[in-house]
Amino acid sequence: SWINAGLKPRAMTRDLDWGVPVPLPNAAGKVLYVWLDAPIGYISATQAWATQHGKDWRTYWGKTEGEGRKLVHFIGKDNIVFHAIIFPILLKAHGDLILPDNVPAYEFLNLEGDKFSTSRNWAVWLHEYLQDFPGKQDVLRYTLTSLSPETKDADFTWADFQTRNNSELVAILGNFVNRAFVLIDKNFDSQVPIKCSESSLESELRIALQDIPAKLDAALAAFKFRDALVIAMEIARLGNKYLAETEPWKVIKEDREKAGSILNFAVQLVAQAAIALEPFIPFTANTLRKALGMTDYSWTHIGDFEIIPAGRTLKNPGLLFDKIEDDVIQVQIDKLNNTKNLMELAAKTVPPGKETIEFDDFAKMDIRIGEIIAAEKMDKSKKLLKLTVNDGIKDRTILSGIAEHFKPEEVVGKQVSFLANLAPRKMMGLESEGMILMAEDADGSLSFVQPDKKIWNGATVN
Repeated sequence: SWINAGLKPRAMTRDLDWGVPVPLPNAAGKVLYVWLDAPIGYISATQAWATQHGKDWRTYWGKTEGEGRKLVHFIGKDNIVFHAIIFPILLKAHGDLILPDNVPAYEFLNLEGDKFSTSRNWAVWLHEYLQDFPGKQDVLRYTLTSLSPETKDADFTWADFQTRNNSELVAILGNFVNRAFVLIDKNFDSQVPIKCSESSLESELRIALQDIPAKLDAALAAFKFRDALVIAMEIARLGNKYLAETEPWKVIKEDREKAGSILNFAVQLVAQAAIALEPFIPFTANTLRKALGMTDYSWTHIGDFEIIPAGRTLKNPGLLFDKIEDDVIQVQIDKLNNTKNLMELAAKTVPPGKETIEFDDFAKMDIRIGEIIAAEKMDKSKKLLKLTVNDGIKDRTILSGIAEHFKPEEVVGKQVSFLANLAPRKMMGLESEGMILMAEDADGSLSFVQPDKKIWNGATVN
C-alpha cells in the first residue's frame, strides 16, 4: 500500500518490533509503531474501491484532483494525536495528498454505565439488534444521534432507547404523520385537499420554518449532529402543535374547505420533515417520500408549502413506529446482566497451572524479603510506583506497576517478597532492580506476598 500510494516509510527492523526508530536524542529503543503505517489503510482502501468501480483514487485523495472535496476525520478522543498530528505529517510529507479540513473528536460512548468491550461481550451487536428489532434500524440511528458524545462521555441505556422511541418517534413524528394521513384518507379519499385562505396560524407556521434550513446547515457544518437532529424534529413538533390548535377533525363537521386547507398544510409539513430528517432516519424518510409521491426535492424545499400539489393521491404508510413495551426492553437488559454474571464467574475461576519446571529452574530465582522504605508516583505514568527497597545489604530501586492499587504512603514500611536477581530493566528513564511479587484476587485487586511476622531484610524465600 505504501508503494502504491508513493509513500516510502523508513526501514523497519524486527528487533524493534517493526517500529520506526524515533529520530530524537535520548530516544534509544523508542519507536513509532502502528500509527506510522496504519493510516495509509484509508488511502489503500479508497484505491481498492476505486479499482473495483473504475474510478481514480486520486480524485478523492490527490492534492489537485477533484473540486469541492474535504477530508474530515471523525474519531474518538483517544485518537486525537494520531489523526491531528501524525497522519497529517505523513500526508504533508508526501506532498501530493490533501490534508484534513477538520478532525471532529468525540468523547466515549458507554453501555449501561460500563465501557463497550467486544472481548467481554459488553456490546450491542448489530446483527442481534436487527433480529430482535426487525425494521427498527432508524430507531437505533435516532437514539445514537440524540445522545452522541460530542462534548462529554455519554451512556447508551436500553431504558433511554425505549424512551426515545416511545416519547419522540412514536408520540411526536409518528403521531403527527399518522393523524395527517388518516384524516385525509377518511375525509378526502386519500387525495391532497386544496388550500384556501390562510389564518394567523399558517403565517406563524411559515415564519417558524424560515430559519430551519440555515440552522440545519450550520449545525451539520459544525458537526453538531445532536443539535441538527433536534432542529429537524422541530418540524414534526410544529406539525403536532398546528394540528392540536386547528383541530381539523372538528372543523370538518362544519367547514370542509377549511379543514382541507389545514390538512394541505399538514401534508406539506410531512414532506418537509421527510427532507430534514433524511440524514438521521433515512429508511423512514424514504417511506414518507414514497407515501407522498415525492421524486424531486431538495434542502431548499424546507419552508416551502407547495411541495405536494393538491389532488395528488397519497399512499398511507401506516404507523411509522410502534411502541416498545417494557418486557421487550427487559430481554435486552437480562442479556447484558447474563453477560456480566458470566464475566464475574470467569473472574472468580482459578487460572490453570503453568507448565511443570525442574527444581534447578526454581533454584535460579533469588526471592528475598525486603522493606519498602520510600515510595513515590512516577511522572507521566498511571501505573508505576518508584519503590526504594532495603534488601539487607543496600537500598535498591524497584519500579512496580501497582500505582492504581496503592498510594505511596500506604506501602512505606511494608516487608515484601521480591525477585532479587532479575536482570535490571530500564523504564521511564530509571533502572529497576528487581520485581515485587504480588497476588491478584478474583476481582483484579492486588496483595503483597509478605511474611506473617517481622523478619530480617535479606531473608531468602526457599
